[in-house]
Amino acid sequence: MKKNKDAQKKSSGTSRRDFIKKSSILVAGGAVASGQLSVAEAAHAYGSDTIKIGLIGCGGRGTGAATQAMNTTGGDVKLVAMGDVFADRLQSSLRSITGRHGDKVDVPKDRQFVGFDAYKKVLESDIDLVILATPPGFRPLHFEAGVKANKHIFMEKPVAVDAPGVRRVLEANKVAKKQNLLVQVGLQRRHEVAYRETMEQLQDGAIGRVVVGRVYWNGGGVWTRPRQANQTEMEYQMRNWYYFNWLCGDHIVEQHIHNLDVMNWLMEDFPVEANGMGGREVRTGLDHGQIYDHHFVEFTYADGTKLYSQCRHIKGCWNSVSEHAHGTKGHADISGGKIYGPDGKMIWSTKGKRGGHQEEHHDLFAALRRGERPNEGDYGAKSTMTSIFGRLATYSGKKLLWKDAIESKIGLADVDAYADFSDTPPLLPRADGTYEVPIPGRTKAV
Repeated sequence: MKKNKDAQKKSSGTSRRDFIKKSSILVAGGAVASGQLSVAEAAHAYGSDTIKIGLIGCGGRGTGAATQAMNTTGGDVKLVAMGDVFADRLQSSLRSITGRHGDKVDVPKDRQFVGFDAYKKVLESDIDLVILATPPGFRPLHFEAGVKANKHIFMEKPVAVDAPGVRRVLEANKVAKKQNLLVQVGLQRRHEVAYRETMEQLQDGAIGRVVVGRVYWNGGGVWTRPRQANQTEMEYQMRNWYYFNWLCGDHIVEQHIHNLDVMNWLMEDFPVEANGMGGREVRTGLDHGQIYDHHFVEFTYADGTKLYSQCRHIKGCWNSVSEHAHGTKGHADISGGKIYGPDGKMIWSTKGKRGGHQEEHHDLFAALRRGERPNEGDYGAKSTMTSIFGRLATYSGKKLLWKDAIESKIGLADVDAYADFSDTPPLLPRADGTYEVPIPGRTKAV
């Protein structure tokens, strides 16, 4: 149990406060790691020079990330290449970004790449950093390619949709470290000052030993994109990607990863056991693919701490997107930045800034210009695996162990093999237009 944790921390020479500093790239005056450019060399390499970026995946999140990159200060950032499988997505994104940062956009027709191989062409362009924001089923392929191309990388979460994809990212990240590449993952809560201040308090013992965590992403759901005339099955699924596991991973992976990552951050660890339940109560239409509309998971960490996890996409129900911790000396609303004593009275609240989506890009480009090369790939991959772990538990109805789940050979798709919209996706509709849905007690998890 956790009563031995402080002694273990002391003997290892790693304090909770040290962990925060190591897990954040906003540490003032952070030392440049061995093998990195010196600050002076970095200033010469970048300084006021332009940092050229490429965008792979031109949907809403990719458009937002590119815009936030160009909102940063300290030197010029210029978008010079874009790629997407859909020409209309690329053009819509280009118009949106140009409307905000026209002076920082230089993407002529010959650097607008469309198709399944568009990512290769963006990476072949003269760019310093690439933003990876396609549906996450393609993330391991694109991350591996970005590392091989020796580019600094910002990749949106989650970084995979299955265990083989997570392992692929972890292997590629080993190479990224050797090549001294900056790797940032879009788990923006770790960059939000309010979260960081709250986490520092908790990891310094403000509520004592943490015994239980609760995390939620309960809301009304997201968009659907109905099937259009003359679409191939591949195009339909990629347009409606949120509802197919080989592209999205289910909403427990695509959204709830944020909340699960906060608990992993607090625990400085990842769960070793999971069991759960879930299903589809309202997500039953022809455009709802195969994913569930609710999941509940009980995770257990190595020291016995429990995490109770809820995510739900059903309108008219109780909504919450939040994280909470309960300890031997009080409890915390982590997302709210508030800490309460054993009598229930608030004893601390953050005055820190919100807005992690923008702050993560401020951090990224500031670090790059300082010559620092922070790497978030490992915890991004393992928090992704935590959310996949939860999905495997709810889909199968089994109690699972992390060591078995992360070694699972069950992959959802061979995305490397896809070349165009005439290819056959890994899941096909039945005669009535619906898709096979996971059934607890029958679906194989690992």
